[in-house]
Amino acid sequence: MKAIAARRHHRFAPAVLLALALLLTGAVYAALAPSAASAAAPSESDIEAGEALFQANCATCHGPSAEGRDGVPSLIGVGAAAVDFQVSTGRMPMQMNGPQAMAKPPQLDEEQTRQLAAYVASLAPGPAIPTAEQVDTTDADPANGMAVFRTNCAMCHGAIGKGGALSEGKFAPDLSGSTPTQVYEAMLTGPQSMPVFNEANLSPEDKRDVIAFLEEQQAGSPGGTDLGAVGPVAEGLWVWVVGIGLLIGLSVWIGAKSS
Repeated sequence: MKAIAARRHHRFAPAVLLALALLLTGAVYAALAPSAASAAAPSESDIEAGEALFQANCATCHGPSAEGRDGVPSLIGVGAAAVDFQVSTGRMPMQMNGPQAMAKPPQLDEEQTRQLAAYVASLAPGPAIPTAEQVDTTDADPANGMAVFRTNCAMCHGAIGKGGALSEGKFAPDLSGSTPTQVYEAMLTGPQSMPVFNEANLSPEDKRDVIAFLEEQQAGSPGGTDLGAVGPVAEGLWVWVVGIGLLIGLSVWIGAKSS
């Protein structure tokens, strides 16, 4: 008994107990934590079809192995999410050179876009296309989404995502026509002038909340005309120029009539 008690009071006993507790906690968490939803792995036929599409539509600019060329970025490691965003919005294949790629009707259908994304994703690990569960806003919090959006996005996209001008001919696009998947992909990959908001910057819950906030803005303005929905500066200017202008004109008219 004395030997057991001595071991129990050994100076390394607390460290051993702490290590055992951490190992037990990690094992329980790994067993009980819900697994993240992931898309089905692409087949070899999808990757082969995607490579053929890449050679026909993308290799001229990005190189036959997607390694990039002068002024054209490499696609190795960008992931399927970046390809899906650029191709599904029609920005790629690019129609003409300019300050930034313009959104237009997509040139590839959904299956071709998926195959092209599968090929690029096979070159190196990168962000995957978000699943339906990741963009589901059923239990999202639009109020938190508003706070997150106005802290991280409104300075470029405007207070409710209607877009705005940037420098050197670039602009932040109007988000009202974007799908939840495209919004999530844009945050995840940071296309063009946009910064990357990975899971360390904005959690998946924050991203869903932002999507929910943007969906609410598409319902229309409850107060009537939204005056272009470009923010309080334009609305204040409208009040001063039109509202105060009408009051001044009315005052002048009353003064003229009284004299």
